[in-house]
Amino acid sequence: MTEGAPLLALAPATADALSRWLATEAATRDRSPHTISAYQGDVIAFLHFLGRHWGEAAAPAHLAALTQSDMRAFAASERARGFGARSLARRQSAVRGFLRWISDREGHDLSAALSARSPKFRRSLPRPLTPEQARETLAQVSADHPTPWIAARDVAVLTLLWGCGLRISEAMALDGRDWPFGEALLIRGKGKRERQVPVLPVARDAVADYLRQCPWTMAPDQALFRGARGGRLDGGQIATQMRRARAALGLPSTATPHALRHSFATHLLNAGGDLRTIQELLGHASLSTTQVYTGVDDARLMAAFRAAHPRG
Repeated sequence: MTEGAPLLALAPATADALSRWLATEAATRDRSPHTISAYQGDVIAFLHFLGRHWGEAAAPAHLAALTQSDMRAFAASERARGFGARSLARRQSAVRGFLRWISDREGHDLSAALSARSPKFRRSLPRPLTPEQARETLAQVSADHPTPWIAARDVAVLTLLWGCGLRISEAMALDGRDWPFGEALLIRGKGKRERQVPVLPVARDAVADYLRQCPWTMAPDQALFRGARGGRLDGGQIATQMRRARAALGLPSTATPHALRHSFATHLLNAGGDLRTIQELLGHASLSTTQVYTGVDDARLMAAFRAAHPRG
């Protein structure tokens, strides 16, 4: 069996428990459909491993016997399949979430299994582009596609990433009702957290230029950014154009659409923006995420706090 096998391939009680846990995660923790799908694949892979490891399908009652040795064996199996430390840590995090839920519901003591350590990994982030590189990228994308309205569309999307700090998924989620943009744009990001993002004139003009050329009628309930056939644009198409642009310009592989959002934060910080404001603009739940994201060291973070706090 593989992790893509359906829930029906599991013991019925286990499949039911997994379905209920996934529903709980979606309802109470605002997990996205993509995250829920990833969690399902991670836990199914673990349960299928236990079936091979134990020689029988893993029922919820069997999970009470899980040991650190079982968890280490699972980790070794995944590493043998080519999983790196980052992917394995994510997979084990999903498994622990499921096991904690089972422990709470069934009263099992799974402390031994839950105490197994995840592999350490260094979080990697795309390096920001310089302002000049970002401008050259937009110019290259504008000139690259033979269909003018598609070129204008791609420039508009990338301008929102660099000029407003949007995630690619947030740009793709914009609908006709969001246009015309005002001074600020209401964005619903991860965890359904809402934030107001100021819209620069250059970003507003780029979207307006795209809409003037777009052959599709814009309606409030339809996607703002359209694919060639009129459906909602897929972020993968923007990533493809970004790959073409960086190849033409000789930019590193880290020059991705997400790197433009990273550049937005870094350029603001370098211009004197404070971390708290940048945190709000990016939609980060934690300041520590913004700190890592912008490459701020602890000394600079403490200096920012001392400068801002009335007792500093």
